[in-house]
Amino acid sequence: MDRDFIARNQVVERYLSGRLPLKGATDFERFCHENPELLDEMGLPERVNAGLRLLEASGKPEPWQEKAKPKWQGPEVTIGLAAGVVVLGLTLLMIGGNSAGKTRQIAGLKKQMLEQPLDPATSTREIRVLPSRSGASNTPAITVGGGGAAQLADFKIDESRSPFHTFRVTIDRIDQGRVAIITNIAKDSNGNLRLALNSSALGPGAYQFTIEGITWRGDTEPDSWVTIGVAH
Repeated sequence: MDRDFIARNQVVERYLSGRLPLKGATDFERFCHENPELLDEMGLPERVNAGLRLLEASGKPEPWQEKAKPKWQGPEVTIGLAAGVVVLGLTLLMIGGNSAGKTRQIAGLKKQMLEQPLDPATSTREIRVLPSRSGASNTPAITVGGGGAAQLADFKIDESRSPFHTFRVTIDRIDQGRVAIITNIAKDSNGNLRLALNSSALGPGAYQFTIEGITWRGDTEPDSWVTIGVAH
């Protein structure tokens, strides 16, 4: 490659427009490196200055300037995301700690219930109860226990008006949790459900008995409710 070849084949114009093949562009760059005066002869500095003036007039940045980053890559967004990750991590740690604490508490209560001995019942108390059919109540209809001695509370729950013959009874300690589920209890010839409980088996508090009738298909339907209190 020489000056005559460059002039005849419009190498400069093709190089600047990006139409020169890779080998030709490499040869031209090597020739310019070996003959730097050629750049002045072909007026390249003036061309570059003219191109920069056009860029400035159009408001476009120079090619070597770093392109503006989108807003989502800005430092404010990055700092906000980092803060959000920290808050989320702390929240998860708090939730994990609370969950572990509740798990230990439940395990402790279960152990306490298993290890707690029953006091022998020194007396039997027959209790006749008329259940509510309109809904549950947090107010005990009767209180058993108290006086320092355990009682055997013999409940006779009147279900004579119920169309069901077999029942399921769910016992819940109000505002605390489920205690027991007793199923397939048949009412006696007088229409009563018979349940006998040692008062020392239950901690002091209010207990809700949810009574459901069992259909011939084995399904359950709400029937009535009884709330009792236990005192020690």
